[in-house]
Amino acid sequence: MKKIIVVLLMLGFVVSASYAQKLNASKVPAAVTSAFAKNHVSTKVSWTKEETNYEAEFKLNGKETSEVYTANGVVTETETEIKVAEFPDAVKMKLKGQKITEAAKITKADGTVIYEAEVNGKDLLFDAKGNPVKK
Repeated sequence: MKKIIVVLLMLGFVVSASYAQKLNASKVPAAVTSAFAKNHVSTKVSWTKEETNYEAEFKLNGKETSEVYTANGVVTETETEIKVAEFPDAVKMKLKGQKITEAAKITKADGTVIYEAEVNGKDLLFDAKGNPVKK
């Protein structure tokens, strides 16, 4: 049974890795790197491409952070790692008894906030009231 789980996890990793492609900064459109540099002066960043968007991964105030940009340099969302204790109470109740390996707060460009919890290798998304959300 453990072998099956390990194989499924590895398969999931391979599939997810195929969606995000690491990029050299020289392959990121100038509008994107310029928009990032305007908000994050002298910040070490790594880039990936997800479908038509570009994701910047970096540390901000000691926390893992990522921003997703359109090819025109418009930020569509910001994701910041948080502690499980920082989830709203309603989200904590939905996840009660589950082992959470990663927690994040995602802020969309329109100000909407979504909370992400990684449980058993799956990302679960909730609004502040604990309602499930699709990304």
